[in-house]
Amino acid sequence: MNYLVIIEKADHNYSAYVPDLPGCVATGKTRAAVRKAIQTAVKMHLQGMREDGERIPKPHAQAEMLDVA
Repeated sequence: MNYLVIIEKADHNYSAYVPDLPGCVATGKTRAAVRKAIQTAVKMHLQGMREDGERIPKPHAQAEMLDVA
């Protein structure tokens, strides 16, 4: 499955979250580091949901750029 990941630049690092998986977040010093961290976080999050007998949500979040000029 492919989940949408939102990556944001903060003052001193990057943060990432997955809208379809509330609570699944990660941070990293670089964009590459946060991508690796969120991939690990998603795997762990899904594994925990399976172990708890929770339903795994299908990806539905979407994103697009909006020109506001």
